[in-house]
Amino acid sequence: MNEIGDIATALCLLIGTGFVTVGAIGLVRFNDSMTRLHAPTKVGTVGIGMLLLASIIHSVTLGETSIHELLIMAFLFVTAPISAHFVAKVNIHRRACDTPPKPIRDETWATLNAPENHAEIPDTPR
Repeated sequence: MNEIGDIATALCLLIGTGFVTVGAIGLVRFNDSMTRLHAPTKVGTVGIGMLLLASIIHSVTLGETSIHELLIMAFLFVTAPISAHFVAKVNIHRRACDTPPKPIRDETWATLNAPENHAEIPDTPR
């Protein structure tokens, strides 16, 4: 049973390391903040989840129980999409990226519903 646990732990570590590496390379290689947004939030979340799963499997094969990893995973999977959403909304409102296409029924879309003479949002250092 220990050999199966060790193999599963090693497999999860390899998969997690691969995802984290791809996320880090994407963060460095992409040009603007909207494209950089996807690398750490999507790929990195799965990579960290696999590393935490490897830690859970390893602790189970040692005969110990730990819920710390589950709490970290829950926190990560809840906060990463929310923070990515807020970063995307800021970029859209600052007009730092292409404006998304208008929806079919504009009265139900509140994201860019602003009067024409609204004050400009001040630029902040990036």
